[in-house]
Amino acid sequence: MKLIKLLPVLALFCFPFLAHSQTPEQQLEKLGVTLPEVGIPIANYVKWRQVGNLLYLSGTGPKVFGKIGDDLTEEEGYHAARETGIEIIAVLKAATGDLSKIKQFVKVLGMVNSVPDFTKQPAVINGFSDLMVEVFGDKGKHARSAVGVAALPNNMAVEIEVIVELVD
Repeated sequence: MKLIKLLPVLALFCFPFLAHSQTPEQQLEKLGVTLPEVGIPIANYVKWRQVGNLLYLSGTGPKVFGKIGDDLTEEEGYHAARETGIEIIAVLKAATGDLSKIKQFVKVLGMVNSVPDFTKQPAVINGFSDLMVEVFGDKGKHARSAVGVAALPNNMAVEIEVIVELVD
C-alpha cells in the first residue's frame, strides 16, 4: 500500500531519467518533428567540417525573413530560431548518420537580424537552445553567444553556427 502512494513521487523523479534514455530520433518523433532534406550550400562552402571528434557546422537560417523589432516580433524570432534548430539537426543527422553519435553540444553562435535598439537577442536564440535540450537532454546544453547584427544573407531572421563533440 505504501508503494502505491509513493508511485506519483517516484514517477516525478524518474520521468527526467526516462526522457533522457530515449534517442534523439525518438525525442524528435515524440515532439512531432520531421527533419527536412539538407539543401546544398548557397555559396562556395560546405555544410559541415569534422576535425578530430569536433563537428563544425556552417551558419544555418530559417525560411523566415525580416528584421526582429521591425518586420518580426520577438516571439516570431524565437520560432525562427527553433526552425533553424530543426534545420541544424537535419545537418547533424546527415553528417553523422545517427544523432546518438553526438556526445555534446559545445558552442553556439546565434546571430539575430534586428533593429539597433532591440536587446533581447538571447530570448530569440532560446528558440534554438530550448529545442536542443528537448531533443538531446543535457547533451544539448551549450556555451552560447547571441548577438544582434544589421543584416543577414537573404534577410534571414537568424543565423546559427554550431560546434558539437562526437563520441570517440
